[in-house]
Amino acid sequence: MMPPQPVQMPQPPEKKRMSVAQIVLILVTLGFVAWYLITSLTPEPAHYARITAGTIGSRYEGDCLIIRDEIPFDAEGVSSVDYIAEEGTPVYMGTTICNVYSSGFSTREMTTLQDYRDQIKEYQLKLLASEITTDARIEKLESDVMTRAREVREIIGGTRGNMNNQEKLLNNAIQSRQAYLKEKYSNDQRMTRLYDDEQSQLQRISSWTKPFAAMGTGVVSFYSDGYEYGLTASNFDQFTPAQVRSMLNGQKPDTSALQKGKTTIYRIVRDGYWYVLMMIRDSSWNPVEGAEYDLRLENFKDTTVRARVISFTRTGGELLVRLSVDSEVQPILYVRTCTGILGDSVSSLTVPTRAVFTQDNMPGIVLVEDGYEWFIPVNVLDRQGDVAFIAPIQQGVVYEGQTVRLF
Repeated sequence: MMPPQPVQMPQPPEKKRMSVAQIVLILVTLGFVAWYLITSLTPEPAHYARITAGTIGSRYEGDCLIIRDEIPFDAEGVSSVDYIAEEGTPVYMGTTICNVYSSGFSTREMTTLQDYRDQIKEYQLKLLASEITTDARIEKLESDVMTRAREVREIIGGTRGNMNNQEKLLNNAIQSRQAYLKEKYSNDQRMTRLYDDEQSQLQRISSWTKPFAAMGTGVVSFYSDGYEYGLTASNFDQFTPAQVRSMLNGQKPDTSALQKGKTTIYRIVRDGYWYVLMMIRDSSWNPVEGAEYDLRLENFKDTTVRARVISFTRTGGELLVRLSVDSEVQPILYVRTCTGILGDSVSSLTVPTRAVFTQDNMPGIVLVEDGYEWFIPVNVLDRQGDVAFIAPIQQGVVYEGQTVRLF
């Protein structure tokens, strides 16, 4: 009997290795695919561009002290003030600004006046309730008052509208109704007596009241910071850099101290021009007197104006530039100090830096129009990133909107 033979397990087939030629072929194929994707999906660089307008110039930052042509008005022994003119509005010679109550005035007098008016109101309602026939005129006046009152409430609730105008309309409607009621019951003795009491009280109050009227044309404001007394349009150019720096830090001019017992009631600001004392941080700059610059004042609402250099002083390592501005005063009516940027912007043309081409050692651009190209020499004023600021050597040849070739 034969002994059992050992069983031979099947051997796995040997793995075939890729040849060098196969590896090279795969790499070439992958490279071709990558090149194809890049060239087909990546947009070609632009060959042409448009000439655009731009500005170029230097910028100088600093701290600004604002000077307005304003006159403050004050009074002694002021108890209270009843303002009539609206804040920040134009006023003219003779315009009533406010009524000032002297220190002898007591609020008790106003309480008495209101008491008389309450009695008039109650008696009017009583007379109206006793009417037998319908008064169409009073119903119309009552309807007008209710309509105006409802419109005021709607504005308070968020509806768009001018609250000042709406209040005036409501007040006019109330006055029209009162005038009609006074005429309607002019023969009623009790009503006449109540009106007489009201008038007597008004005259009593007026004995403690001094009306203030505008002494000229300007913008009225009831806010004061105390600088108006010592820093004016007639003396602002007399302060040294050290004094201006002190005022920028909150120190008011020495002459701005109010006389004892006086209260500033309002100020009248002349519109159309104002001044700036600017402490430039770059003390090496040499401004040109009479030159105009763009001035951007940075505050709660940025304001950009044209400013003219009146004079400048350099001392102690600081540069003080005095500027005049011909512009409306409203944007800076409540601004005394702020930071600012002064720039001598110059208009120029801009093209991509790739559009600048040098030919015979002369920089220029190649204009393209109707399929034709020609070289135009230019001066390159500055380069900022991918933008070149240019000025044509021959005026009138290059202008905004033309097409240039890129290289």
